[in-house]
Formats: sequence, structure tokens, C-alpha cells
Amino acid sequence: MAGPWPLACVMAIACVAVIGASWGRADDDSLLLADPADAATPANDDPLLNMARPNRLKEAEKDTDKKNADGQSDSQAEDPHLQLWTENCYPSAETCRKCHPKQYDEWSISSHAYAAVSPMFQRFEQAMTELTQGTVGSFCVRCHSPVQTQLELPRDLSLLEAPAVVREGITCIACHRVNEHYGRSHGDRRIEPGNIHAPVNGGHGGHGLRDALAQANKLKLKTSPDQKGPGQPIHASANFFSPITNSDVCVSCHQVAVHPGLWLEIVHAQYRSGPAEAKGISCQDCHMGAVPGKPLGYEQGHAAVLNDKPFGTPRKHSNHTFWGPGYSIAHPGIFPHHPKARKIAPRDWLAFDVNAGWGTKGFEDRVDESMVFPEPWSTVDDRIDGRKIIDENIARVHEKRSSSAITLESAIKVSDPIFYHPPRSGRPLHVGFRIDNISEGHNAPTGSLGAQPQLWLNAVLIDPKGRRVWETGYLDRQGDLADLHSVDVARGHVPRDAELFNLQTKFLINNIRGTDREVSLPLNFSLDQLVFLRPGAVPVSVLNHPPLIRMEAHSIPPLDHRIANYTIPPTALKTPGPYRLSVRMRSRTEPIYFMKLIGATPDMIRRMNANMIDINQRSHTFWVR
Repeated sequence: MAGPWPLACVMAIACVAVIGASWGRADDDSLLLADPADAATPANDDPLLNMARPNRLKEAEKDTDKKNADGQSDSQAEDPHLQLWTENCYPSAETCRKCHPKQYDEWSISSHAYAAVSPMFQRFEQAMTELTQGTVGSFCVRCHSPVQTQLELPRDLSLLEAPAVVREGITCIACHRVNEHYGRSHGDRRIEPGNIHAPVNGGHGGHGLRDALAQANKLKLKTSPDQKGPGQPIHASANFFSPITNSDVCVSCHQVAVHPGLWLEIVHAQYRSGPAEAKGISCQDCHMGAVPGKPLGYEQGHAAVLNDKPFGTPRKHSNHTFWGPGYSIAHPGIFPHHPKARKIAPRDWLAFDVNAGWGTKGFEDRVDESMVFPEPWSTVDDRIDGRKIIDENIARVHEKRSSSAITLESAIKVSDPIFYHPPRSGRPLHVGFRIDNISEGHNAPTGSLGAQPQLWLNAVLIDPKGRRVWETGYLDRQGDLADLHSVDVARGHVPRDAELFNLQTKFLINNIRGTDREVSLPLNFSLDQLVFLRPGAVPVSVLNHPPLIRMEAHSIPPLDHRIANYTIPPTALKTPGPYRLSVRMRSRTEPIYFMKLIGATPDMIRRMNANMIDINQRSHTFWVR
């Protein structure tokens, strides 16, 4: 049984709960993470700040690594009282960065770090709360923002005003301050509260920490808040935690069923029944190893940096990027997490117009006195320094996106075209592609929530005159695939893609009238005017799925394959000569129809499509006689 919480943490949570209403706003500003145009800059109630406006980002550069006696930054964008309360119970990843800079840099661009600030998560969680009359409860948040769940923050609290550690999502302590194995608990786990000196859990047993503590005076290490003066705060102890060394630590958030008994996260079950688990390959071997998506060993590196020098003997380094196929669509001032960006409040970052070119030479050369900018971007120096951070974060987003493409490439292989008969002009051509899941870990794609992710084959035929004469896997004018969810298809603006090869899993529901139909969310709109999430009346074990709801999987199991067969019409093969058949697999973390359902902004949709990942791109030339 876990011990009692420290008194400071109990008081902190009580204070957070009491003043939570004052943090929140009447408008749903928690939904504004990806729409700078809609973000309102709050008025500043301090009249002294109007007397002069220093360049806050310049100051941030100077004191990023400057710490006071408690190990905290001297300049904080958040309320210092709230920061202190939460820091004493739930240290931020920023605090861990001082000793673990490499791990922080990797984590800062990861999907774990993105979990809470994801605009799609914010919109989806809000939509689910509204659609289900609140009966979804904390189901979504407890995986995406475990510190927020444990603090019991009120729902009207905007994420933009929440403590920094809440915005960090799956932050350091979400794994390294858990000392019980929770199994298939659907996201629930308990983070042990305590300050930076409290014990941490890992997979090495704390040998390196004990070596460092043996030289505490020489290395100027502080193991207690009672130690004053200069020095580097450090954990007083570290323990070996077996689940963190294997796939057990992943299960509570990656094998999840929603209230009616519908499995939404299924990756752990796929892993347990696949060849990787049988061979002893863990989730970490592919998702934290040296090569994205492949169990090819680990890098070697130092566990910590003390007094700006690597300490100890290099050992196995688990990459905290957590290789995966996701990518960010958040404002680049909000994500990736950046130490200097934290000197500016998140709401102020949303007012920074990235697309207009603020801070670039071309834009600033055109600025005149008639142009008005919101605070804190009123001066050219602030905008230029803000642009430096924005550019660094955009580069890091591209870095993460590149690793996502490598991860997908490590799992999916598309063959050369299979011609079932010689091509002839004026005749239909039957052709196919073999798509292999060459991963041993789990299905391709895997993931959650039925409606996403999308992974489909896009094939195009170019005739001898360079004209596109046939295509499958194309998008409609809204950016959606031309399937049953396409508004353009329903309105007759584009033809339905009858041969679409899409590995996306879909929700199917039964209504009182009619047969199964695909839906974005498995909510009983047609059965009850109140779409409460409630346990089904018939046991799930009887039907193997909840009554009236099921999921139609199209994904490919490990080391298995599927054939995408197409019939190219004779009208596309009129002219004898060389034809080029080009193909690619396309990956998108969210379908556009789903984004519109939950109220995504145009900017979110634009970023989703702009960052779409293409893999296995190739062209094959053949002759038509």
C-alpha cells in the first residue's frame, strides 16, 4: 500500500481545487491550442508593467539555466505560487532537464510530451464530454495528462493557465514516480507525489546515483531542500522497478476499453499475440531503441550530466522520443516543449502569427507605425527573438516527422505491381500490389479510437502524354478520402473511390432501423436522445463486442500481408506506349471528417494535411501494346 502523501502536496492539491474556478474562463479557451487567430490576449492588471516593456525573451536566454536556491528558474511565466505548489509534489520535466538534458531533448518532441497539448485531444475530449453529458468522466484525461487527473483540476480550467507540468502530458514522473504495476487499468495509475529529492524508479537500480551521492560534496549535490547555497538538486535515492524494463509498463494506457466494453486501444493485445513477444522482444526494444521501429539494440550514453559534465560510465540509453508514427499540429510556440519558450505564457504564444512571418526580415522590413501587435509582441526585438524559438521548434517538428516516416517504413512494404495479364490498349488492366506488415510487434496500423489513424494506398497512372488517366486513394475537396464519409461524394462533387485500399479501422453501429453503418464515434444517437456512456445490457462476453457497436478492423497482423487489387478501365489505356504507374502509402493521424465533427479549426486541418507522411514511394514504367 502506498504511504501517505507529503503534507505540502495535500495542501497544494487543496489550494489548486479551491482557486481552480478563478483560473478558468467562461469561453472554452482550452480549445484554442491550434488557432492563433482566435486566441485572446488577456489584459494585464499590473499597471507598473506598462511603464516599460523589457525584452522578455532576451532575458530568458540569459537566465534559462540560472537557478535559485530551490533549483527553480528565477523567471516564470506561470503564477509562481501555483508553480511552487505543483513543483513540490510533481516536479516538471524542466527540473529534470538539468541532470538529464539528452533525455529531455528526446522526450520534448515525443508523442508522450504532446499528449496533453495536442489540439486534437483537447477538441476530442471536449466533444466527448458534451456529447455524453459528462458521463465520459476523466476517461481520456487520465492517460493524456495524469498529473492533471491526480490534482483533480476543475474542467473549466484552461490548459493554457494550468501549471507547466500539466501541459507536459506524459511527463518524466508519469513513468519514473510510479511504484506499483497497475496492469490493464485503463489509464489509471498513481504518481507518487514529492519534490525533486523524492525517490525515483528506473530500470538500472540506482547504481549511478549512489556513485554520485558518494561524491556529493565534491560534485556540489543537494539531496534535501534544507541544504542551502549553490548546488545541483538531485534525487536522494533511486529504486529498481521491474515493469519499466519490459512491456508491462505500457499496458495501462495502451490496452484500454471504454465504458460499454469496446476496446479502443488494442496494441498491447496485438503485441501479446504476435511473434515479437514470443521472441522476448519488448515494446521498448522497437520504440526506444537506436533505430526507429526496429529491435536493433540501444545507443550507449551517460545517464546524467552533473556540473555540466557527463557523469559515470556510459550504459544502455533508452531513447525517450518513443518512436512512433505521430506528428504535431500544435502551434510551434506551444510544442515542442522549449526551455526558452516557457518564459512566455502559452496564451501569448498563440497570439504569435507564424504564417504571417512575424520576426522574419522580410516581414519586419515591411512593418510601419500603423501596424499594431498584441503584447508581448509589440516590439521588433520580441518578435525576432520569438521567431528564433519558433524556427527551432519547427525544425524539431520536422525532425520528429522524419523519425515517424522511418518508423512507418520499418513496418510497411509495398511490392512492385503485379500484372495479372499483359497490358493491351483499349482493354481493362487488372493489377495488384502486395502490402506486407514486416513488423513482428503488432498490426499495421495499430492505435486507437477506431476512427483513426488512416493508412491507405494512393496509386496513379500516367499515360504516354503525361496525363493522369486513373487514380485511387485520392482526396476530395475537403481533404477527405472519397469514401462513405466524404461530403463531396455524398453531394456528387467527386466520384466515390470504389477501389480504395484503406487500412483504417471503422466503427460500425446498428440503429433501430436499417443495417450496420460506419460512424465517427460509437454513440447511440439513434437509440437515445441522451447519449450516455453506460454498460451494455448484454454481457460483452456473449457477443464479443458491446450490443449494437463493433469495430471493423482492416489492419494487417504482424508478418502478414494483404493484396490491393485494382481494375484500370479501358478508357485509361487508349494510347499505345509507355505508361507510368506510381504508388505510395499515405499516413495521417486523423481523418478530416472526424476533425470537423469535433470542431477542429481550419488551421488544425491545414497542418494535419501539410504534415501527412508518404512512404514506399515508387514508380513503375510498362508498355501498352
